Amino acid sequence: MILMSSTESSNRVLFCRSNPIDPDPRVEKEARALIRAGYSVQVIAWDRTDELPSREEKDGFTVNRLSIPAEYAQGMGNLPALIRWEWGLLRWLFRQANSFDLIHACDFDTVLPALLCKLLFRKKLIYDIFDFYADHLRKTPTLIKNLIRWLDLRAVNWADGVILVDEARKNQIKGTKPKHLTILYNSPEDLLSGSTSPIRKNTSKLQIVYVGLLQFERGLMELLTVLEKHPDWHLDLAGFGGDTDVILEKANSLPNVTWYGRIPYQKTLQLTTQADVSFATYDPEISNHQYASPNKIFEAMMLGIPIIAAARTNMDQITEQTECGLVVEYGDLQDIESALSSLADDPVLRERLGNNGRRAYHGEFSWEIMARRLTNLYMNVVEG
Repeated sequence: MILMSSTESSNRVLFCRSNPIDPDPRVEKEARALIRAGYSVQVIAWDRTDELPSREEKDGFTVNRLSIPAEYAQGMGNLPALIRWEWGLLRWLFRQANSFDLIHACDFDTVLPALLCKLLFRKKLIYDIFDFYADHLRKTPTLIKNLIRWLDLRAVNWADGVILVDEARKNQIKGTKPKHLTILYNSPEDLLSGSTSPIRKNTSKLQIVYVGLLQFERGLMELLTVLEKHPDWHLDLAGFGGDTDVILEKANSLPNVTWYGRIPYQKTLQLTTQADVSFATYDPEISNHQYASPNKIFEAMMLGIPIIAAARTNMDQITEQTECGLVVEYGDLQDIESALSSLADDPVLRERLGNNGRRAYHGEFSWEIMARRLTNLYMNVVEG
């Protein structure tokens, strides 16, 4: 690989992200990978809380934040705030156009201002699709979803490079013709050495972990219902989302659930390291979930613990192909209880599934592999 010095042209990257990067593991990993390859990096982010610093240094790159108060998961109720964000992002891009050469737009809610900046200022554009936006919306009219889908597919064609988080998501952009396309799985950076999982103490209490969006469609109410019957099992629960209040009300009624709130990424990995199993069941009736390969499955692989995934969510295919966990029917209380009981009663099974996941991470899904793909994409775009 040919690395560029900081004085060469076309090596200043700007990430655009509609969250505050507090944290955002994927953006931060990508930024660090590009810095190691000789690029300079800054980020423009959306602070919906109006509580974070407007400028912050992180791991060798600068995070600039636009403070535009808004809630999460409000559907059309968030449209005015979303318009203010897009307008604020566009103004920032125009004012700072001389400070970057490449725009790395994350998801549809940053790509339209980025495309306009690309057109007017001849910038290179990488479009990183974490979630296909139209399939991700929960409370948006079909007509608006279809308009977003139409615009999104054209953005794929107009971008200089496109990143997807899973091979399966090629179906979501079917019919497009990206100039350069690469797949970057949501893999964490490796915290361990070797290809097998660390030895864990066998305890009588099954330790379960879930950190992520708190939404009904993640099977959390069902998991809590199962935990009511098994006081000897324990759940570490953290995150945020549109259904937090209802989920937390039930969680707080159970003595075998510990609530951590919104936590930094290092705490997420710490909780996962201490767990016997990671829980990640997504409702397959939601289109976006049928292509899901979230960081939870790769974190579990990297740390050598089994995962429980739902059938027909793409995670089931990864789980079964690598034999790194168990697959259940989404929302099926008996199926969930049976899978957890199998893991609780059989530490040898937990160790075998964990070792399988660790080997799959090491051989196919490591962040080292993903970082090489990212820098290769950038070289192709810059040289192209």
